[in-house]
Amino acid sequence: MSEHISYTPTLDKVSGPADLKALSDAELAALAGELRRETIDVVSKTGGHLGSSLGVVELTVAIHAVFNTPLDKLIWDVGHQCYPHKILTGRRDRMLTLRQAGGLSGFTKRAESEYDPFGAAHSSTSISASLGFAVGREMGMPVGDTIAVIGDGAITAGMAYEAMNHAGHLKTRMFVILNDNDMSIAPPVGALQRYLNDIAVKGPLATLKAVAEGVEAHLPGAVREGARRARQMVTGMPGGATLFEEFGFTYIGPVDGHDMPALLATLRAARARATGPVLIHTVTVKGKGYAPAEGADDKYHGVAKFDVATGVQAKGKSNAPSYTAVFGQKLTEEAARDPRIVGITAAMPGGTGLDVMARRFPARVFDVGIAEQHGVTFAAGLAASGMKPFCAIYSSFLQRGYDQIVHDVALQNLPVRFAIDRAGLVGQDGATHAGAFDVAFLANLPNMTVMACGDEADLCHMIATAVAHDAGPIAFRYPRGEGMGVEMPERGTPLEIGKGRVLKQGREVALLSFGAHLSEVLAAADLLEADGISVTVADARFAKPLDTALIDSLIDGHAAIITVEQGSTGGFGALVLHYLAGSGQLEKGRAIRTMVLPDRFIDQAAPAQMYDWAGLTARDIAATAQGALRREAAGKGLRLV
Repeated sequence: MSEHISYTPTLDKVSGPADLKALSDAELAALAGELRRETIDVVSKTGGHLGSSLGVVELTVAIHAVFNTPLDKLIWDVGHQCYPHKILTGRRDRMLTLRQAGGLSGFTKRAESEYDPFGAAHSSTSISASLGFAVGREMGMPVGDTIAVIGDGAITAGMAYEAMNHAGHLKTRMFVILNDNDMSIAPPVGALQRYLNDIAVKGPLATLKAVAEGVEAHLPGAVREGARRARQMVTGMPGGATLFEEFGFTYIGPVDGHDMPALLATLRAARARATGPVLIHTVTVKGKGYAPAEGADDKYHGVAKFDVATGVQAKGKSNAPSYTAVFGQKLTEEAARDPRIVGITAAMPGGTGLDVMARRFPARVFDVGIAEQHGVTFAAGLAASGMKPFCAIYSSFLQRGYDQIVHDVALQNLPVRFAIDRAGLVGQDGATHAGAFDVAFLANLPNMTVMACGDEADLCHMIATAVAHDAGPIAFRYPRGEGMGVEMPERGTPLEIGKGRVLKQGREVALLSFGAHLSEVLAAADLLEADGISVTVADARFAKPLDTALIDSLIDGHAAIITVEQGSTGGFGALVLHYLAGSGQLEKGRAIRTMVLPDRFIDQAAPAQMYDWAGLTARDIAATAQGALRREAAGKGLRLV
């Protein structure tokens, strides 16, 4: 641990959760304060998810003090709030490696610690996983209690309700802690949030049934009667049920998630008395205890390195606009010209750039919450009505809506426009957020058009292409981060569907790029030309439909062809090979190589480091081309100089 991080006596007593058992309730409260300060100090040096972690400091301490982890399985939904948990579970000395190459993941990760029983990074999975552990316990596995901590944003997703419905049916003992901070990444969406807010403002203990009887029995008479009245206010009738009780859960709450005595008393009573599924509703403040975070619109959900005293974040050098910013601005400009354009986001208006359009056209941007499946089918309905929906979703999150893409969009040939952000490797968020598979899972669908921009100017043209394309579904992918710094058009021009472009004409080897790795391909061409090899560089632009005329010309005019993409096996390169095999052109004997992401998940690091690990740097591309040329020359009995 860095010498700059201050060590405080209570936290220094803790090497693992077992040490919390020896602390008094007052010492646990003091520990929470120290843990909050250390979390702030760590993230100021590493960057990361600060606000969510600060909001669960007391809850983290209380859970580990009351339950017996790792035998008891604590599962954090999403996992971006797990930094205090990591500090308490033997990883304190490694926290300054957070989200860095070879360091700690920014999320929970099974391979990292026995205290992380289930990996996460996408939302709304914790209750299902927790129920799986609980049923495993009932079937003889070495599992204690199971505790799922899920936020008010994550619990809006359908998967959470499917899990609660199943848990209520099985009546299996398990604990769900609803961390209600009224603030997910973007403001939570929908009727459920209004319901939770209504519960939270009406009383300290809205229902006391089964587990909570032990708490109520020890309350003073006036407080006990007040708790009963609070229940009636929430449910509307004496003995009425909350939504969660209708699912078969015992509901306790709301409880102040920053009141250590209240948390400890509630968790101890729940653990002592529970026989079936229990939902404990805690109310917290995202960014709690750090004024700059509490005052920020996003509560410092995700931050760069920052100055602790002021909260001012370090700004990286920016030479070009980000792809996300280009998308947000150019789509807004197109929306000003075409009233049928609408935007759809799944709880990520800022992350996708749709917040720009939302500020100008608030009635035409729809945040559906963490509900990608609904968002895709909602877009399909809008398209069927005659609107032009742009469904802006990160590549890895779009995976959650795949059935709807197939059944509700592609099958019906509806012109939904998919703007796929975070394509390729994404850096510090690591493997869970990598956009590796979208080309493979979209390009195999009938009726689908799939594009990828080589630079930010080309992204402008693809937005215009999608606006003009009413013949069926269309998708365009672009990476996280800055563009190449190319000259930007005032307005994008619709591209001819299925046509690529040649950027550099040569004679010996052809580099056929698909997507944002174009800059590395151009750099590889420079390396090859420095070795006296004549290079053609082409930008495919489309994976489906393929520019077969371009591919034919590259096959006919070069000894070797290398395809390059920021995606998995089964994507663009596979489509090219399939075309060449089907058209009999593999028989021409050209050396053909496809360069894709390797068949493994790649952990967090800077994007350049990740692509180095993936074997997709300019040096790798040049070496692959040289190897292909040597093979071609050897096959013809020639010597390559």
